[in-house]
Amino acid sequence: MKKLALVSAILLTASAAFAADASQPALTIYNQNFAVVRQTVPLELTLGVNQVSFTGTTAHLEPDSVVLRDPAGKVPLLVLEQNYRSDPVSQELLLSLFEGKTIDFLIQRQDRNEIVPGKIIRSGYAPHQEGLTRYGQQYYQAQMVQAANTQPIIEMEGKLRFGLPGLPLFPTLGDDTILKPTLKWLLQTDRQAKLDAELSYITGGMSWEADYNIVAPEKGDTIDLVGWITMDNQSGKTFENAVIKLMAGDVSKLQPQQVVGYDSLALRAGAAEMRPAVREKAFDEFHLYTLERPTTLHDRETKQVEFVHATGVKAQRLYVYDGAWIDPNQYGGWTRENIRQDRNYGTKSNPKVWVMQEFQNSEANHMGMPLPKGRLRFYRRDEDGRLEFTGENVIDHTPRDETIRVYTGDSFDLRGERTRTDFKMDEAKDWLDETFEIKLRNHKKEPVEFRVMEHLYRWTNWTIPQSSYKFKKTDSQTAEFRVTVPPDGERIISYTVHYSW
Repeated sequence: MKKLALVSAILLTASAAFAADASQPALTIYNQNFAVVRQTVPLELTLGVNQVSFTGTTAHLEPDSVVLRDPAGKVPLLVLEQNYRSDPVSQELLLSLFEGKTIDFLIQRQDRNEIVPGKIIRSGYAPHQEGLTRYGQQYYQAQMVQAANTQPIIEMEGKLRFGLPGLPLFPTLGDDTILKPTLKWLLQTDRQAKLDAELSYITGGMSWEADYNIVAPEKGDTIDLVGWITMDNQSGKTFENAVIKLMAGDVSKLQPQQVVGYDSLALRAGAAEMRPAVREKAFDEFHLYTLERPTTLHDRETKQVEFVHATGVKAQRLYVYDGAWIDPNQYGGWTRENIRQDRNYGTKSNPKVWVMQEFQNSEANHMGMPLPKGRLRFYRRDEDGRLEFTGENVIDHTPRDETIRVYTGDSFDLRGERTRTDFKMDEAKDWLDETFEIKLRNHKKEPVEFRVMEHLYRWTNWTIPQSSYKFKKTDSQTAEFRVTVPPDGERIISYTVHYSW
């Protein structure tokens, strides 16, 4: 029932979204590798039961998601039976259909061609991939035995030959063969009617993702941001002049078991006054991004559209030092009780200082559009005017007025060193004291503020009775020190944490 409810909701979304022009194909592509397709099917029906075939679907249609209806609601359609075949005719398929039978082969011998009959002993037809993932281990193993024997065997002139001896010449196609993925219906109606029915379904083989390119000037951190939507169509069908919407969010969908060049980074003057190519709105618990004009999305095509363009965005570069290096292979799954009793836990030092980029996604900061998850690339302009790549990361779905903070790499000129200088524990009185010394070194030519993150991991109850610098308690087990280190200078933080339980 949950799957049915989800499918119905998605299809109703597509139906309502594209009601403006029913003659155009319409797509709602989700960033979870599927899409909803809406298109029209011309029908001429007689009173009673009608046989209807339709070959305009994708090759990855989910048959149980199909909805066929009269959008005007005037002609009742009762689907008595629906069949979907997605194995179009191919040489290998026809060989399998003629296994055990004799057909003609066109063979080139010296300077002439001959037609020679040959019996197909084994076609070598590969098994269906969908069946391999659907029907369990026993089916999989049986089919893999067949898949391992994919070389055809042909009996010709009294001898067995591995491989095709020439070009196979097949008899006329039978009624049971198809050239494209095909839906076949038995439809019952209570009247004769001619109509454009609405066909909606979910399909795999389609996806979209967002990519963001951020350009910073030679000096400073006021950035320009260009966001691209990249749509990929591997569905087996071309959509001509389609209305396209993109759904962003984490939609619950049951799954089967199983460089943008520098030219595109140039920020065009006056772009802010142009009509955007993509319009965004909230929809249910998600966000829809609508392409402003219909476009053709070819099969096996990747198409990009700019959807966000912001200049003069105020950003901030942060230098974060998290000095405790915890080996996940050694301490994975440890409880606080285990950690408290291991004197060596957290005593290894991490020398790297992280570089973080942070900016506010708000209208006041020249942004404010909900941003779908995607890759964020950073570039900085060199003194010669050229752009140099300085790091990348991934952001999650980000609503407006939220802060974006991403890690872009480790600083070359900044170093940290964390050393434990004292450890005292009294198990009888249930307390533990631990003292650390943290050295921060700056080899730059300008002062740098370090944000030092200390995780108080021994126990939940803690205080810091002694510290050489002020700190802020950022959560129940983290203290943050902010220390400015002068050019070519060093600063030392020392503090003692007291645990009790």
